Amino acid sequence: MSALDLVVASQNRHKIGEIKELLVDLPIRIISLQELGSYPGAVEDGLTFRQNAAKKALPIAKFTGKPTLADDSGLEVDALGGAPGIHSARFAGELSNDGRNNAKLLEKLEGLQLKQRGAQFRCVMALAFPHGEIEYTEGICRGFIAFEPRGRKGFGYDPLFLVPRYGRTFAELEPEEKNKISHRFLAMQKMKEVLKIKAGDYY
Repeated sequence: MSALDLVVASQNRHKIGEIKELLVDLPIRIISLQELGSYPGAVEDGLTFRQNAAKKALPIAKFTGKPTLADDSGLEVDALGGAPGIHSARFAGELSNDGRNNAKLLEKLEGLQLKQRGAQFRCVMALAFPHGEIEYTEGICRGFIAFEPRGRKGFGYDPLFLVPRYGRTFAELEPEEKNKISHRFLAMQKMKEVLKIKAGDYY
C-alpha cells in the first residue's frame, strides 16, 4: 500500500493522539490542522453525528486536496433519552468545559441507581476525499455513569464513564487498555479497512 497523507480535522490534541496511536501500524502520515496553518472552519450544525463529521471533513479535504478524517462523537445516556448526544461538548452551555459538563450530568442523574445509569459513547468517522466522496464508519462502547469522577488519564466524560468489564472508568484505564475497547477504536478498526482500500485507489 502506498503511503498516505491523511489530514485529521480536529483541534483536540487528545483525540489526535488517540487516532495516531490507532493508526500506528499503517503507512500513514498524519497532518494536523495546526500544521496546515490556515484552513476553513467547520459549522457543526448537523442534526446527527454523521452530518457533523462530514461538515468537519469535507471542507478540509477540498481545501488541502488530501483525504481528510474527522469524527463526531459523544455520550448518550439512556435515562436522558440519548442526551447529551451531539451536544456533549456544550452540555453545560456555551462556556462549557469538562468539569461543568460532568457536574451537570451528575446533577441530572442524581438519585438513580447504577443499573439506571446506562450509557454509551458513540463515534462516527467520516473519511472525505477532495472530489466529494465520503466514507463512514461507526463505533459504540456501552457502560454506566459513575456516581463521581474517577481517574485522571482521560478527557471529557471519561472520568464518569464506567466500563463494566474492567470495573474502572475510561479515565482510570491505561491508554492501551482504553484503545482496545473505546468507541473511537471500534470506528477506527472499520475505517482502517477503508483506508487500506482507498489509499491504493487514491495514489
